Amino acid sequence: MATSGSAQLPIEAFVPSGISTAPVTKLAPRHSALVRVTHWLTTLCFFALLLTGIEIVISHPRFYWGETGTVLTKPLFQLPIPSSRRTVPTGYDYVLHDQNGWSRALHFEAAWIAVLTGLLYVISGLLSGHFRKDLAPGKADLSWRALLTSFVKPFRFERPNAAEAFSYNGLQRLTYLFVIFVLFPLMIWSGLALSLAFASAFPWSVSLLGGRQSARTIHFFLTLALVAFLLIHVLMVCLAGFWNRTAAMITGRVGAQKEQRS
Repeated sequence: MATSGSAQLPIEAFVPSGISTAPVTKLAPRHSALVRVTHWLTTLCFFALLLTGIEIVISHPRFYWGETGTVLTKPLFQLPIPSSRRTVPTGYDYVLHDQNGWSRALHFEAAWIAVLTGLLYVISGLLSGHFRKDLAPGKADLSWRALLTSFVKPFRFERPNAAEAFSYNGLQRLTYLFVIFVLFPLMIWSGLALSLAFASAFPWSVSLLGGRQSARTIHFFLTLALVAFLLIHVLMVCLAGFWNRTAAMITGRVGAQKEQRS
């Protein structure tokens, strides 16, 4: 406790110079309500699709190329896991519990919710200019130097600066656009190609993928790509400040600080 004759020092004197003592002065807008709702709906659907998709794959962990593929057909490759069906040769002398029934039903329902949510997000993003303002990269973002810096920075475990809390770098913008307009449409297309009703109505769409078994194999690799994207996305959120970024996707606002002390 300070005595009456001693000078009282400010709290900044006890804080290292590298740490900001600036209080959070306001919450700045970051994400619209529609972006937040569609984000969390897509997240729930993705995990439901991933879980049920794993159960579906377990029933036949062999992949083929072409129109047909059976247990008598040599697979393109197979996963080193036991099956939930005794008739599928996997090299294991036991089978897992069959969860194929409810998995297919829930997979179908979650897929349609995800498709409708995605359509709502894309239509709203086009009408509101969200893609143009927030995701379309500028010329400076597309330079090799800028892209390389954006790629290397996470490997150095460098936290994003204050400006990046309200925007995306060029690599992030390109990645999000690729996922939204390439990976997701291909995932929906290859998934629909596995439906007999869809294949009967639009046989050309299945033929373009190389056949129903080819569509299943493509669907599997697209899933791996989306899982990789999810893991990298979560890692980036953690590096940027998990709770602050997660709160921004819930409340729509991110804490804005005064300029840090040097």
